[in-house]
Amino acid sequence: MGAYQLVAVGTDGSDSSFRAVDRAAVVAADAGATLLIISAYHPARNTGSAEQQLGEDAAYHVVGSTPAEEALRDAKERASAKGAKEIETIAQEGDPIEVVTAVVTDKKADLLVIGNRGLNSLSGRLLGSVPQGISRKAPTDVLIVHTT
Repeated sequence: MGAYQLVAVGTDGSDSSFRAVDRAAVVAADAGATLLIISAYHPARNTGSAEQQLGEDAAYHVVGSTPAEEALRDAKERASAKGAKEIETIAQEGDPIEVVTAVVTDKKADLLVIGNRGLNSLSGRLLGSVPQGISRKAPTDVLIVHTT
């Protein structure tokens, strides 16, 4: 067993976040660690008319945590292809910074992998970015992956 036993990574389903997932999967595979993939989401708002038009069978595409669950499914497939053996996923409602740091704290992850998207943008420098907020609040080692 390597130095890391639980490697966590956040994803929002974007290409850049999937590059962080790829890197986290390689690190987890090399360490023989479990990979924990986290996705935060906000519930869909004002979906009543969409639900009425789509019907109950298709409404799940626009209501609730479905986009996060889809991102997690895709991320898990990618991680498996990169060699990660044990993979867990968590979709949780809330702000990405708060959700990721809370899950990492709760699960006692040894390493958190995040992408750098937003760190070098003007708005990221002035207002802060998700990677910046997570790296400041994370209770563990943080690996920031160049994804842009």
